[in-house]
Amino acid sequence: MKKRIFLTSNEIQNLLGIPSTVFPKYSTQILNLANQNAQATRPKVVGQMSELIKEFSGKTLQEWEDWYLKKHPEAIPIASQKILDMVENLKDVINKIDMSLIEKWVYDLIIVKTFVGLKFQEAILKKVASILNLDYCLATPEEEAKGIDGYIGKTPISIKPSSYTNKAALRENISVSIIYYEKVKNGIKIDFSELF
Repeated sequence: MKKRIFLTSNEIQNLLGIPSTVFPKYSTQILNLANQNAQATRPKVVGQMSELIKEFSGKTLQEWEDWYLKKHPEAIPIASQKILDMVENLKDVINKIDMSLIEKWVYDLIIVKTFVGLKFQEAILKKVASILNLDYCLATPEEEAKGIDGYIGKTPISIKPSSYTNKAALRENISVSIIYYEKVKNGIKIDFSELF
């Protein structure tokens, strides 16, 4: 007898007796993108769903629909309008996408973003060194084996993600100053307070 199984979303829907909704091919991907950009189904628009479902005491889909719409009567129309507005923006931009723009995007992804993603440690060293009015250099492979990523002035530096501070049990023995970083939507937050 199997002890582990996997249920797809469609199977769950079928097991609950909820008919499937059919959408035209690719439409859900466009709607998901529009929703993500418009932030149309965020809690401030539609409520905190994980909390609302806990408050709900009914058993059926119809009961949930009645209960939710009574509590948030404008949520679906407001969210839908936000998504429609974003779909209109996407329709406008789709006509501007040609082979030249696609090649530019692919080049930026493969060449630029890959290089930046792999070389950001040097950018961190360079930026912090400039703030401190010092020189910097990258570590040698031998120094990297000791947990050193580079130097600011004569100070050996290790560069670690901010989540590294939460993993004290996993920390290797690094006896140098650490610069912490956190990747965020449009860049990297840097904490070099250990250098002072």
